[in-house]
Amino acid sequence: VQLVESGGGLVQAGGSLRLSCEASNRIFRGDAMGWYRQAPGKQRELVADMGRGGRTNYADSVKGRFTISRDDPKNTVYLQMNSLKPEDTAVYYCHAVLEPRTIEASYVEVWGQGILVTVSS
Repeated sequence: VQLVESGGGLVQAGGSLRLSCEASNRIFRGDAMGWYRQAPGKQRELVADMGRGGRTNYADSVKGRFTISRDDPKNTVYLQMNSLKPEDTAVYYCHAVLEPRTIEASYVEVWGQGILVTVSS
């Protein structure tokens, strides 16, 4: 499975962007999908994820502003980002932990290539 992000770019503070991440193969309800980000000089951090049963988890810094969602028939996960701040500037990575596809298989972790989001003040 490959993950391809889109929707990044430059936006003014207070604006909105929606990131999309499309998987090259079918995703299933048991697959955990999420978004991480890495700002210059900082470690990669979790932004939001969605696990089995639609359980969501958000970083405190984005709660109330960002929303993660997924459309499994389209093999796509989204990150709606509202009220953006300059400190949201980072490369955003799509992340997946895929449940085993066969009895013999294991969980597989996959990363997208990343997409830049720049928020100007």
